[in-house]
Amino acid sequence: MIAGRTNLGLGNSEKYLTCPIAHTLKITLRFPNVAFDEFGNKGFWTIVYNQGFEVVINYRKYFAFSSYVGNTSQCDKILPGWSHDVLGKNWACYTGHRLQSSAAVPVSKNLVYTHGPSLHSESMVEQINRMQKSWTATMYPELLKMPVQDLIRRAGGLRSRVIRPPASSKHTFEKVVSQLPSEFDWRNVNGVNYVSPVRNQGACGSCYAFSSLAMLEARLRITTNNTVQVQFSPQDVVSCSKYSQGCEGGFPYVIAGKYAQDFGALPEECYPYEGHDSSCNPKDCKRFYVAKYKYVGGFFGGCNEDLMKMDIVQNGPVTVAFQVYPDFMLYSGGIYHHTGINSGFNPFHLVNHGVLITGYGIDNKSGEKYWIVKNSWGTDWGESGYFRIRRGTNECNIESMAVSAIPIP
Repeated sequence: MIAGRTNLGLGNSEKYLTCPIAHTLKITLRFPNVAFDEFGNKGFWTIVYNQGFEVVINYRKYFAFSSYVGNTSQCDKILPGWSHDVLGKNWACYTGHRLQSSAAVPVSKNLVYTHGPSLHSESMVEQINRMQKSWTATMYPELLKMPVQDLIRRAGGLRSRVIRPPASSKHTFEKVVSQLPSEFDWRNVNGVNYVSPVRNQGACGSCYAFSSLAMLEARLRITTNNTVQVQFSPQDVVSCSKYSQGCEGGFPYVIAGKYAQDFGALPEECYPYEGHDSSCNPKDCKRFYVAKYKYVGGFFGGCNEDLMKMDIVQNGPVTVAFQVYPDFMLYSGGIYHHTGINSGFNPFHLVNHGVLITGYGIDNKSGEKYWIVKNSWGTDWGESGYFRIRRGTNECNIESMAVSAIPIP
């Protein structure tokens, strides 16, 4: 149980921070996802990976990032955050601290090698293909030209680095799961494709934006029987979202969920993709909003294979984040699992890469279960821009933090 005090700023109709303290509120957070305020109101909370948290209580939402100074995490404090009612009105800023203070914790100082030659080689490809037959590797010419800092951005960005993802939850609904199809793919439901085309994020760490918006695109197609086929703008997220870090990374829960609900998703033609950080300068166009959003399982750490399958079949593709290793970038086909093979000197810093799971299946020859996943590295990579990855074993933590959101047509 964690008890904290929130200092609320003055409310206004604008969506920016202005934070003279007006009053305070005490909120108690209980495992796994229950919140109580000092008046006895019961609400919900979840951490957002290792970056921050969101609390919803007494018809108001509170979102903030954790505080840090340099490489030290101040676990008992938050940076100034955003608060508004559940209708998206009456915005205010807030700060907060834990009533029972805890010691500052140094953040891991693992070597982050951001300049230098490529990590990949033909010998690495040969070694991967020689040691296992589940998937095949190939050398992509662009990888040889891409410096390490661009590889890191391509795989998620420095701000989305791996700390300690949760294990997948054991919670399940056996009766419902038993009635799900053994194989399912939103690209082919009775011959109809509901998934938008594969795109290419380039060297910008915007995978979280591409995967988040791809989920909203697919789910709009599903709920409108393909009559709404909008393509959304990742550049709007990269350049305009205060809930993420542009080309250095972000998280699907905050973009597919909170950003899309608070600010809306902008069509691509209103802010074409540039592939780099820039000042916010979108056209004034109609935006699409999200009615509700959640981590699959209800909170960070509540996710598992069965709950993901249920959400995919019932609602549409889900966006996930998983650990990217150097061997994954060489994937060309098959059912991926991490081989443990790296280049001789491996400066690659593990990050969370945002992608979209469109379905699942079982290999006819091996009987191996897999997820069908849409990437954002262009159609020349992998299986026409997609990849398959082991299912049911939380491979690379892909079953740890799936996000589901319901867009409004």
